[in-house]
Amino acid sequence: MRIAETSDLWWKNAVVYCLDVETFFDDDGDGTGDFAGLTQRVDYLAALGVTCIWLMPFYPTPDRDDGYDVTDFFSIDSRLGTLGDFVEFIRAAKDRGMRVIADFVVNHTSDKHPWFMEARKSTDNPYRDYYVWRKDTPPDTSSQVVFPGEETSLWTQDEATGEWYLHMFAKHQPDLNVANPTVRNEIVKAMGLWLELGLDGFRLDAVPFFLETRGQPKDEAANLDPHNYLAALRSFLGRRNGAAILLGEVNLPYKEQLEYFGTEGNELNMQFDFMSMQHLYLSLARQDARPLAETLKSRPALHPDNQWAMFVRNHDELTLDKISDGERQEVFAAFGPEKNMQIYGRGLRRRLPPMLDGDSERIRMVYSLMFTLPGTPVLFYGEEIGMGEDLRQKGRNSVRSPMQWSDGKNGGFSSAKVSDLVAPLVRGEFGPDSVNAAAAKRDPDSLWNFMATLIQRYRESPELGWGEFSVLDQPEPAVFAHTTTADGGTLVLLHNFSAEPVKVSANLGAEGGAPRGGSSQGGRRKYKGCILLDLLDGDNVKLEPNGAFKVELGRYGYKWLRVHEPGDRLAP
Repeated sequence: MRIAETSDLWWKNAVVYCLDVETFFDDDGDGTGDFAGLTQRVDYLAALGVTCIWLMPFYPTPDRDDGYDVTDFFSIDSRLGTLGDFVEFIRAAKDRGMRVIADFVVNHTSDKHPWFMEARKSTDNPYRDYYVWRKDTPPDTSSQVVFPGEETSLWTQDEATGEWYLHMFAKHQPDLNVANPTVRNEIVKAMGLWLELGLDGFRLDAVPFFLETRGQPKDEAANLDPHNYLAALRSFLGRRNGAAILLGEVNLPYKEQLEYFGTEGNELNMQFDFMSMQHLYLSLARQDARPLAETLKSRPALHPDNQWAMFVRNHDELTLDKISDGERQEVFAAFGPEKNMQIYGRGLRRRLPPMLDGDSERIRMVYSLMFTLPGTPVLFYGEEIGMGEDLRQKGRNSVRSPMQWSDGKNGGFSSAKVSDLVAPLVRGEFGPDSVNAAAAKRDPDSLWNFMATLIQRYRESPELGWGEFSVLDQPEPAVFAHTTTADGGTLVLLHNFSAEPVKVSANLGAEGGAPRGGSSQGGRRKYKGCILLDLLDGDNVKLEPNGAFKVELGRYGYKWLRVHEPGDRLAP
């Protein structure tokens, strides 16, 4: 593959692993995970094949929103360790070839942040304009709250001055006024600090919200072009670290998402593909691949310097807000029929294995699919061993239980008393007695070893990270078939969403087939002598000279196939 000229875009074929330090591994036995514990587990992540660790917030916090309520952008929460512990972790990760990015919250702070505590003292306090205030009583904004049932307005009246402050999320998280140049300066100084300490970029939380100018003074709002500001942040990163990235949380339809990449690809490097994730679950519920296929066919082309991030699960609710009400009810009925499994009327608070009733064949099909979809795969901690959720916990905390390392005390997470744990462990069939990393690593047939194999094949297949994507026409509605091609190499990827075996017939030489691959004579693709080489140790598939082939897929079956031309050397 001739991809060397753009090899600095390391995130194009990265494997990203999201974790929360406080729930990953506890070194000092106080019941809370810490950086010293994470450093001890870096080799575990390297063995899995992870190339980029994404840290959820680790800044000082009252911890009312799992660390997203920050009180100091320039330091480490003392429960997690020290700056020295952080740097030692960075050194360990870099020593094993891994990059590290971290959450950065631009939208708001905690109401315990010194800036806000000063701001609420008086209307002429120097920190007043760090936040967004209004003197008049706000209109009814109950229909606009992000967390229905938890808040009733976007504005809260502060007793000290009688004025109202804006909070797009919780009332204990007042919105920063990013139109204020002083605030913008503080943000880049904080980013600069963490870049100097070794971070390779940031996952930006709630991007459309922090670019809002709602309620801000008209003169300040007029001076803030949201996309110019995002481009300025990207430019700052480029000056400090040319390989650093901005990965953005932008849950919007594709057309609107495209704006956040920038007209020249100069804003966010990457964005999560919420549209395909939601239609993936609709396809799973229906056992019909067409909703996912149609969504991906509608996805706009990107600048070569941009990329999508693909995921099955993340640390928030599994949002289904971009599919119709009827479609959402289909997914609820299939994967979250009980009210306690649902959240905010729009999403699920479950992990994949329990949603699929522990069906190992179906679970593996979904993860095989994720690694082949056009974009960079992102894993949430515990997915590699098949962790479940804890529906005893409130809200989104159901999927944020401690990592399950062994079947020992506290699942091997901590030596502390159970009452001192930062969060309870999962109980039942998905608890650490049945699901843990130690047992999974020893079992050659485990999900962990399957995921490690997928990651290895993904890393060996640059077409997946860099290639041109095309849905492959074939008659089976339950089958998602696609190709991806880079520098003449073509992969054919097949996934059966059905519990019934299927026979797939397709043609790479037909319209809707591979965009490139095989030789060409007189404008027609030729595949004489080619085979489809199975990359997951199955049987190779005969390829007809015109590009036609037939494949049998078992129950929730999947295939990774590479077009192998005569004379090509076989991979070892």
